[in-house]
Amino acid sequence: MTLHKEFDVVGLGVSTLDLLHLVEHFPSDETVQESDASALEGGGPVATAIVTLARLGAKVTMLDSLGDDWRGRFILDEFKKENVGTKYIKIYQGHTSSIASVLVRRADGARTIIYSPGSSPELTADDINCDLIARSKFIHINGRHFNACLKACKTAREHTIKVSFDGGSHRFRPELADLISMSDICIVSRNFSEEYSHQTEMEPAARLFLKSGPSLVVITDGTRGSWIFTEKGEVYHQPAYILPGVVDTTGCGDSYHGAFLFGLCNGFELKKTSAIASAVAALNAGALGGRSGLPSYKQVLSFLGNNVVQETL
Repeated sequence: MTLHKEFDVVGLGVSTLDLLHLVEHFPSDETVQESDASALEGGGPVATAIVTLARLGAKVTMLDSLGDDWRGRFILDEFKKENVGTKYIKIYQGHTSSIASVLVRRADGARTIIYSPGSSPELTADDINCDLIARSKFIHINGRHFNACLKACKTAREHTIKVSFDGGSHRFRPELADLISMSDICIVSRNFSEEYSHQTEMEPAARLFLKSGPSLVVITDGTRGSWIFTEKGEVYHQPAYILPGVVDTTGCGDSYHGAFLFGLCNGFELKKTSAIASAVAALNAGALGGRSGLPSYKQVLSFLGNNVVQETL
């Protein structure tokens, strides 16, 4: 019997509250400066990918743990406004939720992040609802709640559910290799790729990823675009969309992941999928914060119909 797919994607990761400031420069010593703009919104790599999917029209939910503080309530309220399911998020009484202070440089949208983890415990293998995993098309992970991720991946394999892994810059840890080996789709930054594979060239690095388990590997490299590799030997480059007026690159990689999954959920060809992902990342960079600039699917189609891809060499 085929189970009804209740969700397109289930996200398993850490949700944060992001406090963002647009500044002239990053401080190198004691200093006081006035920010040009500020914003308060939800963040976190997996969580932002899930919100991206919701904006595009996918049915999604999050698995996470939060404290019962004002930060946790803010995170939950934002999920609900974005039509992200919150039924499976555990709330721990007397605990705090994660917060990140993000400084965004006005000149180019580059950012630096100071992260303060909350005190709410990590999810464990016992917290994974196997029936929920079985009733989804994809699960999306990045290694946070590690033991819960292992259980979710094993459950997904038992029910032939696809696993998507997000490898962000400066987030490689050796134990993540266990999750990569159980993933079907592996989208990683160039920095993560180099740390995992010890290869500076993308093709040999991608071959190592493919050999370890995934059937589809994407390596992203900011304004230089992304490279897509499949187990069938297909290789192609998706140029980045270079737009004027970049405000903030926070969440661009996360939104790329979410949009790529949206394409896969809908059975789009990989070239269409990667174009949508690149468009979403570019549009998201036009506003302060990792989610403020996230477009609807209608806006993405309009953008793709009226813009020419440019490649930064």
